[in-house]
Amino acid sequence: MHAAFAQSNPPRSPEPRSSHRSLRVPPGTEAKLAQLYAALEKAPNAEAAKPIENRIEALRLESGSPTADLLMARARLSAAAKDRRLTLELLDAVVKSSPGFIEARAQRATIYYENKDIARALADLRAVVAKDPRHYGAMTGLGIIFEELGEDKLALDAFRRALAVDPYVHGVPERVKSLTLKVEGREI
Repeated sequence: MHAAFAQSNPPRSPEPRSSHRSLRVPPGTEAKLAQLYAALEKAPNAEAAKPIENRIEALRLESGSPTADLLMARARLSAAAKDRRLTLELLDAVVKSSPGFIEARAQRATIYYENKDIARALADLRAVVAKDPRHYGAMTGLGIIFEELGEDKLALDAFRRALAVDPYVHGVPERVKSLTLKVEGREI
């Protein structure tokens, strides 16, 4: 190596392994998501919405980190095998190593909910919605938990927010109808 080159280009120190490091979203992901959300809002029916939902969910799984993507793939396999303990360990590792990757928190909230750890499920869902207010799955999860806790007004609000993004979220229109009667009563 030429001495002048070595002096002008000092070796870079390794990236800090801080838990506050954010992931870089893969290029074009935000623009693709914006297009898909716009298409979802205009979908004429649930059948037309389903492939759009699938594409949104696939994009959400792209972390920008090969390590996080591998851990998420393993977490999804262990979840499918109903191994909640391993799934939770893997998702914890993803959240710790890639805190900006919110889909890991969304998936982890599901495991917390299944384990009856409602406080942690709520914390993860709120973190997801704070970073992505269009995450209709997280809003639906909040609605389900609030409804189970007897917080019908909060549940109705969460379900309505989910429907504003995806008018065809499975089971949510029926819940909104039922909760609207319960919270707001019938029109006279």
